Amino acid sequence: MSIQMNEVYKAFGDVRVLEGFSLEVEEGETLVVLGRSGSGKSVMLKHIVGLLLPDKGNVWVDGQQISNLPTKELYLLRRKVGYVFQFAALFDSMSVAENVGMGLERMKEFSREEIRDRVEECLTLVGLEGLSDRFPAELSGGQKKRAGIARAIAIRPKYLLYDEPTTGLDPLTKAVIDRLILRMNRELGVTGVVITHDMESAYRVGDRIAMLYGGRRRFLGTPDELRSTTDGVVKGFVEGRPELLENAS
Repeated sequence: MSIQMNEVYKAFGDVRVLEGFSLEVEEGETLVVLGRSGSGKSVMLKHIVGLLLPDKGNVWVDGQQISNLPTKELYLLRRKVGYVFQFAALFDSMSVAENVGMGLERMKEFSREEIRDRVEECLTLVGLEGLSDRFPAELSGGQKKRAGIARAIAIRPKYLLYDEPTTGLDPLTKAVIDRLILRMNRELGVTGVVITHDMESAYRVGDRIAMLYGGRRRFLGTPDELRSTTDGVVKGFVEGRPELLENAS
């Protein structure tokens, strides 16, 4: 497995978010994690990149245990991981090109010309060629999401983590972002973890789908297995039927 979370617990004060959550992500797949708003999906994702450390349990990425890594080695591991934030998290005072290239600037080993070429390559890959000099305020919501993906892939990561990539987008733009996620997997060969509560997107991009519920993994399987599940909690979420959630344990 390229990413493993084993019996991870995480609480913030009296609020228990993850309570023995386990997940295995196979190399080369796109795995979707479903869950209701506030269920801990983003918290789970931040453990993978070491932005949060578990109170109990272990997280392994690329054969390395996150909790045991010294700061320098954690930094090097993060260079293998691209993170696409929920609201793109672009800096308003920076152009699109500057936003996309900021990770490369921090690496210090790239020349200005190399950074410029890599940025243009990534913008072309996500369909934003010709927009490098624009600022975030001049972009649509979908364009901002694509710029966020371009920034994530600029470091040429082995893994891409997507935090609610289609939130706030219209159906057509959601479909564009979903196709882009599939393209990242197909053309760049990245292993992807996508967290969402959007079922249409989950079915479109997921090789496998997991569900986070009550701080634990409630389901893990293929899209077809999810469609045919008899678990009332999972079925209630997938079909938007709260009465099933209320009557299931």
